[in-house]
Amino acid sequence: MKNIIPYSIKALLTLGSVVISFASLAQTLKQPELGHRTVSILTVGKLKFKDLNKNGKLDPYEDWRLPVNTRIQDLVSQMTLDEKAGMMLISTTRMAGDFAFEQGKPKGPITNGFNEEDLVQNINMFSRKPLPYPLLSASGTTKGVKEKHLRNFILRANTDAKTIAEWSNNLQALTEDTRLGIPAIVASNPRNHITRDNSVGLSVGTTVFSKWPGELGLAAMHDLKLTRQFAEIAAQEWKAVGLRKGYQYMADLATEPRWQRIEGTFGEDADWAASMMFEVVQGFQGKKLNPNSVALTTKHFPGGGPQVEGQDPHFDFGKDQHYPGGMFEYHLKPFIAAIKAGTSSMMPYYAKPIKTEFEEVGFAYSKAIITDLLRKKLGFQGIVNSDTGPVEMMPWGVEGLSILERYQKSLDAGVDLYSGSADPSLLIETVKKGLVSEKRIDESVTRILRERFELGLFENPYVDAEAAQRIVGNANFQKVADIALRKSIVVLKNEKQTLPIKAKTKVYFETYFESGKNNPHYVYQPKSSADYAVEFVKTPEEADQVIVWLMPGTAGGLFGSTGAPIDLRLSKNLVDVEYVNKLLKSGKSSTLCINFTSPWVMEELAPSNALLATFGTTLEAVLDIILGKFKPSGKLPFSIPVSSKAVLENLSDVPGFMKKGEYALYKSGDGLQALK
Repeated sequence: MKNIIPYSIKALLTLGSVVISFASLAQTLKQPELGHRTVSILTVGKLKFKDLNKNGKLDPYEDWRLPVNTRIQDLVSQMTLDEKAGMMLISTTRMAGDFAFEQGKPKGPITNGFNEEDLVQNINMFSRKPLPYPLLSASGTTKGVKEKHLRNFILRANTDAKTIAEWSNNLQALTEDTRLGIPAIVASNPRNHITRDNSVGLSVGTTVFSKWPGELGLAAMHDLKLTRQFAEIAAQEWKAVGLRKGYQYMADLATEPRWQRIEGTFGEDADWAASMMFEVVQGFQGKKLNPNSVALTTKHFPGGGPQVEGQDPHFDFGKDQHYPGGMFEYHLKPFIAAIKAGTSSMMPYYAKPIKTEFEEVGFAYSKAIITDLLRKKLGFQGIVNSDTGPVEMMPWGVEGLSILERYQKSLDAGVDLYSGSADPSLLIETVKKGLVSEKRIDESVTRILRERFELGLFENPYVDAEAAQRIVGNANFQKVADIALRKSIVVLKNEKQTLPIKAKTKVYFETYFESGKNNPHYVYQPKSSADYAVEFVKTPEEADQVIVWLMPGTAGGLFGSTGAPIDLRLSKNLVDVEYVNKLLKSGKSSTLCINFTSPWVMEELAPSNALLATFGTTLEAVLDIILGKFKPSGKLPFSIPVSSKAVLENLSDVPGFMKKGEYALYKSGDGLQALK
């Protein structure tokens, strides 16, 4: 038995000069459930432990009774440089049959097996420019785990809950069968929202998970209790399939109306966004990370909203961020709330600040931003996770540095985990050439390991695939989400008591999903005429009331940007304004609904009797509002500009409700709370 217990009871009770109370010890001695596939189980008295490094004895890092710091210190001491470097990358991983990153590939069924092909390219997917070196975006799963020592993955695949859960278990079994048995963490972009832009890296799109409003819609509900419920429900679903880390949520503020990522924010009001961030972080994680948590990565420090002319810093033409209104501190508020809530990780943005006190380099390279501001001033102690590809693809402000020098500068700034590459060789070379010490690498690896120890993954990373199928998207969860979908709708205008629509009214309801000239308009017809007290007709000529629900959007999505000036007029965003105005001017009573992923400018539209704003919801939810089945309560999460001229003259870092002059047609916080 001696070879299994390499330390005395005194070592269990004492850490340095700090004595752990007997009550605390009793709590740590509670046997956790151990999930394992290949490793042996060690027995100490009545307690059991996993022999992760297969050496036949109980090492401190395998001993769940010990403090996390002690376990981490022991594990780091056993890791090679190659293993440490692999731990510092997080890359896309692919299920068998998943080609989410590869356009034009044949689409087939996604299975619970691994995609073993390397995805290698030397083209910057955002600038479309050749790179002077190969960029490995994804590695074959087995090779990534066994040869490159990767343990952090981003899953983009969209399939059923049972398949994801089975795949997650297969991945954990693969990592368990390595030298040290360090478990994987699988992250994902949001999976629970109804969104317009489903681009890779932003949202997974329509999934089997419970369906909630978009992030703007959550903010529009103005209901923090329901926001917390959302996060707690989503966390249960994610954990059930083995997703233990969320690349979410965005604490950025929607102060520059042209910025194309506003759909993922909680709006322009920093105080309200801060309240939202606190609820979602604690809802997903709990008061502190634990075996039931989903760890969150808060984006994009120190706030990605105030881009010059709204351009996106994935591209060279959008790399500059400015603060013409002097409101840098205002943008920090939601991040401070996330830190207070205990967010596990923080992601700096690609952009580089101009005309500020800070060095004009991308935020992932800024020691003043990451070390001095984020860590020292704001007290953040978690993982700093770069956005995808700042070393290889978006090295704004440090373009003249070599790859090794970029690693050196970003590590000196405070980055721990690098997103977008599956090849640790250049990071290893940075250390071997003396540009970075291995001690500095150990600091990052310590932070990264702490997260998975606190999540309980060393004890049990496995999930019940059958239970996942029952949990994800279940009717009780969706019942709560359906309330949120309705509460997210904002009524901005209701002239002549147009709403709610009275019984027996003849209604023409056209939902507008047009993304090109060949796409027809969809005229709503209920499955049963008994579903509603009104009569839905097939032509506007038959109707007493005309309803149009517009779905504007940019032609190529965010990543189709060209650097051309961004125009928020509806005619420039896939809306046939001439056709819509014909309906609104028909002489019928009219209700116009617009789905806002950006603060669209409505100056081209003819007036309607009623106006509703949606932020990712369902047709049924809209009908319940306009027919009086659900009382409206939503409030605008951002201000809607009165004109294109107002957009061009706006100060990018100033929220609409604070902008001077006649900027806003409607201000954030606007919304009718009754229809009569």
